Amino acid sequence: MDWSIQEIAKITGTTSRTLRHYDDVGLLKPSRVGYNGYRYYNQDALVQLQRILLLRGLGLGLPVIAEVLRNEQDAAKALTGHLDWLRREQVRLGVQIASVQQTLKAVKEGGNIMAENMFNGFDHTQYKDEVEERWGKDAYASGDKWWRSMTAAEQAEWKARVGQLNSDWIAAAESGVAPDSDAAQALAKRHVEWLTGVPGTPASQNGGDVKGYVTGLGEMYVADPRFGANYGGQQGAEFVRDALHIYADANL
Repeated sequence: MDWSIQEIAKITGTTSRTLRHYDDVGLLKPSRVGYNGYRYYNQDALVQLQRILLLRGLGLGLPVIAEVLRNEQDAAKALTGHLDWLRREQVRLGVQIASVQQTLKAVKEGGNIMAENMFNGFDHTQYKDEVEERWGKDAYASGDKWWRSMTAAEQAEWKARVGQLNSDWIAAAESGVAPDSDAAQALAKRHVEWLTGVPGTPASQNGGDVKGYVTGLGEMYVADPRFGANYGGQQGAEFVRDALHIYADANL
């Protein structure tokens, strides 16, 4: 069974032009082309398209998506990872929706806003299970206590610094410099300083395995598209990983 390009465009909410562009750049080839020149897509092509749209939803560009698809050809494994992430997002968004609904009701009815409930679903706790699984409950508890001890202005400043670091990584990767260049190693130094400043992580503890922690995070950036998106996608994440490995070998 297959579907025409018009049917696929309607089902997915995209356009025939977009699907033709995916074909032109080698991202999604039709399973067959009819005698009239129409493109048709079978089930395998639809699975590929779903993966493309999921990665687009993470903010990845088409060249990066192509690289991700080449590196992860096991569709079932890749979709399982996407599904896990989507389920976590579903829970987080559900909490956000409930929080906004409560605020909206209070605003409309002139009631009191419950400040302690207004920001449910908006903070870092979406990663609680992952942090505890990787580094233990104490690591999460220490980091959570540190984060909540900050004022709103301090949290905003911290986020801005991290955002700038991520932007600088992307710019460096796109400029074509090598991971062992002075520019990349300066960013790696900033990255390690950032990690060692977060309480509860192995990087912040005396005698902790800082090198293993830093290089392990580098590998995670490459393996998990959610984190790779912070660095412009797969290629950017690989650039960060390689630069961190080089820095760790030389300095940690």
